[in-house]
Amino acid sequence: MTLFARISTYTDERAARFAGIGLMLLSIFMFSFGDAVGKFLVETYPVGELLWLRACAALFVLSPMVWRNRSAFTRLERPWLQLFRAVLSTLEVAGFFLATVYLPLADVITYYLACPIFVTALSAILLRERVGWRRWSAVLIGFCGVLIALRPSSQTISWPALIALGGSTSFAVLMLITRSLRATPDVVLASSQFMGTFVLGAALSPIGWVTPDAVSLALFVASGCISVGALLCVNRSLKLAPASVVVPYQYSMIVWAVMFGYAVFGDVPSPSTIIGAAIIIGAGFYIFLRERDLGRKETVVSPPV
Repeated sequence: MTLFARISTYTDERAARFAGIGLMLLSIFMFSFGDAVGKFLVETYPVGELLWLRACAALFVLSPMVWRNRSAFTRLERPWLQLFRAVLSTLEVAGFFLATVYLPLADVITYYLACPIFVTALSAILLRERVGWRRWSAVLIGFCGVLIALRPSSQTISWPALIALGGSTSFAVLMLITRSLRATPDVVLASSQFMGTFVLGAALSPIGWVTPDAVSLALFVASGCISVGALLCVNRSLKLAPASVVVPYQYSMIVWAVMFGYAVFGDVPSPSTIIGAAIIIGAGFYIFLRERDLGRKETVVSPPV
């Protein structure tokens, strides 16, 4: 290879990595903004209504891609596992937005930051994957961060916090299932998740239905479109740059959660939430680097869709 060719290749790779990082940061901003919009809406509208109208908008945006890849829907690998994944994703998303009704956005996101820690622990328990003492140590430290953020006592622990923590654990199981369905196209995985929230939302939305005004309806549509756009950015980011380069930037979601929480809702994170989040991020980042060094498939953590 000539010197010019080497320089050209290096420049192209570097540009692709910068583009991948930029798209990852954009996707996290979009996810966080969408979460803030969802929290704003569920202060007035039922969670079921949010799930349904949000899913309607998302499926409308996805419909051209679904049509182009319609043949993939007729030859799904392990259909029952696909169905279980969609059900689990639906319950997890519902739990996420239900928790935001009662908790600051930063608190809910903090529990979801623990997903890589839960994935590692569940991989060892459910999939019998070998986890060495270094990663087990990081898992235990991460759990300590969760406990600090949770503030477990008879006076402070709450059902919304447990719902958020349960949603994070469910999301970890969802990631394990997704890992085992690698052959399934992204559009199938994404559309099945939105279809699940569409069905649950359609069932629940008549309960306490509040007819949205024009502004709220626009926000419902925006929430769904933003989620689809964020997913597309994540997927493109991972194609442009290695996961080891772009995935750590996903932890920037806590920054946006704090900023949106303060700017929109006046929420100020407690010291325990900040300390817990810092410990969780540190433990999760170490687990990620350790799995990369061992040549394992890194777990890509995206907020709920």
